[in-house]
Amino acid sequence: MERLWVFGYGSLIWNPEFPVAQAVVARLDGWHRSFCMRSIHHRGSEADPGLVLALDRAEGARCDGVAFEVEAGAEAATLASLRERELISSAYLEIRLPVTLATGGTVETLAYVIDPAHAQYCGGLALEEQAAIIARAKGGRGPNRDYLFNTADHLESLGIADPDLRWLAARVRELGNAPAS
Repeated sequence: MERLWVFGYGSLIWNPEFPVAQAVVARLDGWHRSFCMRSIHHRGSEADPGLVLALDRAEGARCDGVAFEVEAGAEAATLASLRERELISSAYLEIRLPVTLATGGTVETLAYVIDPAHAQYCGGLALEEQAAIIARAKGGRGPNRDYLFNTADHLESLGIADPDLRWLAARVRELGNAPAS
């Protein structure tokens, strides 16, 4: 079987849940990381949706993340696991996209991008609105805030700048310290 590469831009960066042969910082052109998907399973509920990151197509955009090469022999199991995790609803589309590795060269990766026609798509929310949602929502994988904090912290540790996520993490921490109204 051909080697499988997966592009991580959110929780896959800090919790891939598959055997990794190597992880390389990589850049994806034409897409940006965005809290543009309402989460009704992992980080929210149908009654109180949270927000999760998705790749949203945008002219001139770029997203820095991590390209993971799956360990040889684990491709089929990884693909099945990723589909169970990422395609829990049909809001994500599974596609192949080329990324440029920080070490040089390009590889084709499996990536999960938002379907802008899906009911869970919510692109364009103001950062303050995103912060309010993330501060309160909880889902099957825990509080929405933990997802944000883990992603922001891991991006920073990799030297990947994401000013919106840095601002959101600081704002959600402020909201968490605010007295209940």
